[in-house]
Amino acid sequence: MLSRLVLGLGPTAADLLDAISDDRGDLAVVTQDEHRAETLRADGIDVHEADQTDPSVLAGLDIQPESVIVASEDPERNVTAATAARDRFPDAFLLAYAGRGATVDQRDRLDSVADRLVTPETVITDYVTQSVGDEGTRARQLHQVLRDIDDHLAVVTHDNPDPDAIASAVALGALAERADCEVTICYYGEISHQENRAFVNLLEFDLRNLDADSPDELDAFDGFALVDHSRAGVNDQLPPETPIDIVIDHHPPRVPIEARFVDLRSGVGATSTLLVDYLQRFNVDIPTPIATGLLFGIQVDTKDFRREVAAADFEAAAHLVTNADMATLQRIEDPSVSPETLSVIGRAISNREQEGSVLLTGVGEIGDRDALAQAADRLLDLEGVQATMVYGVVEGTIYASARARGADIDLGEALRDAFGQIGSAGGHADMAGAQIDVGMITVDDREESLEEIVRSIVSDRFLDAIQSRSHRLLGHVYARADYEVGAFAESTALGQDSEDIPATAEDASGESGDEGTTDWKADVMFLENGDEDDSGESEQAADATDQTADESEQEADSAEPLIEPDDSDRS
Repeated sequence: MLSRLVLGLGPTAADLLDAISDDRGDLAVVTQDEHRAETLRADGIDVHEADQTDPSVLAGLDIQPESVIVASEDPERNVTAATAARDRFPDAFLLAYAGRGATVDQRDRLDSVADRLVTPETVITDYVTQSVGDEGTRARQLHQVLRDIDDHLAVVTHDNPDPDAIASAVALGALAERADCEVTICYYGEISHQENRAFVNLLEFDLRNLDADSPDELDAFDGFALVDHSRAGVNDQLPPETPIDIVIDHHPPRVPIEARFVDLRSGVGATSTLLVDYLQRFNVDIPTPIATGLLFGIQVDTKDFRREVAAADFEAAAHLVTNADMATLQRIEDPSVSPETLSVIGRAISNREQEGSVLLTGVGEIGDRDALAQAADRLLDLEGVQATMVYGVVEGTIYASARARGADIDLGEALRDAFGQIGSAGGHADMAGAQIDVGMITVDDREESLEEIVRSIVSDRFLDAIQSRSHRLLGHVYARADYEVGAFAESTALGQDSEDIPATAEDASGESGDEGTTDWKADVMFLENGDEDDSGESEQAADATDQTADESEQEADSAEPLIEPDDSDRS
């Protein structure tokens, strides 16, 4: 076990002991301060009331520390103690604090024996940098906005929230409560993914499921905060005109975000990482359920620290590990699988079709869209497959979940090209999702069945979007390196008659001239206002896709949120 020896006990050392109080290991302290010695003994710390500068005292200690900290306020005694510690424990890491008023000679002598020398100036500089730098300023601004909330704050996740969204919301709620806010964690949709249900139940998070058909229930709130997404009405069912007070998200937006406080940092892998940063800056002792939730949120969004992970994600996870309940985390990660999920995975395997290294499969009518992402993940394990897409129909809406591995392909952009303007689509380069409201499909004048038309909408257009985005993708994605764009389109009978219209006008322009697009419009009639009913997503397809990526992150089980971020994948 890690062992530490502290020599001297000035205020700096006392603060250090407080900081490591939950992870002391084999900790021993040598001090001549009788009062502090009694206090430390009461806290269960091994204290030796003796002169820390005396080599014979150090020789008599029954400890071989991995690190030694010299931290009294007397510079000369620190020099003597550090020299004695280096002689007695030559292999230990030695950190020495210069103390106040240390001369240049004393600092030089300490520096010659210590592995690291800390001066009062560096301590003050680090503190000031943390407090008044960009991050410190951001934290103070968040605190001010929280204090300005009149009373009741609604912290709203994206629809069908994943662990990252849920944990981030709960953590922000804890900060808001410290600012004297009444807090309710809210979400629209449902939490159907088995891991997500276990996540909420085992950690006993108190969430409120809002009803989009009952807008009056929003009147109870004095302020609104969005986590893991950034726009009201886009990937949530809030009225688009809802005034937003706080936005914290790690997805890059396509349009400016309006809120009193906005923190959008796409350089991290999870919104949970951002909340850990705030909890640290506010010096909050993170409760075990919240620490466990945030750790799982980071793990899920970064695919076990393998996707779009940053140093900040590792640092946040390291900070959480000591407080997290690893046994509960294991129970969350190993939930029971529903019979329907197994059935969908089985149909996905049976119905699979492969074009080069791209595998597509339709599973027909389903009741739980979360199973699509799990099937897409499992199929990616097949030999020779670099990208998968699994799609099914839930109550008149087509849901698709896509995955890629080691391919020169951006699934988020490909799905935006294919489905963006008539639904919502997007996500990360290696996992993404789409949601298409097919409305009413007329098949009277066609020989194809409804299932075949859905296939033409999804499969053909997806393949076409992949091959049309960049010629260089073909060599990586498709098994035959001799495919050219024209040959590929002809050999796979790609039609542009799917309903998939790119997310932006620029992306769409490459396909708008295809006759198939006109044919598709003749084949599919949307229900009245069908383009607008899905939380305003079709209208704002470009925005909706910005965050479509996170939830799908849960590799084996995610289910795409398909409205904006693929994050809702794990609903």
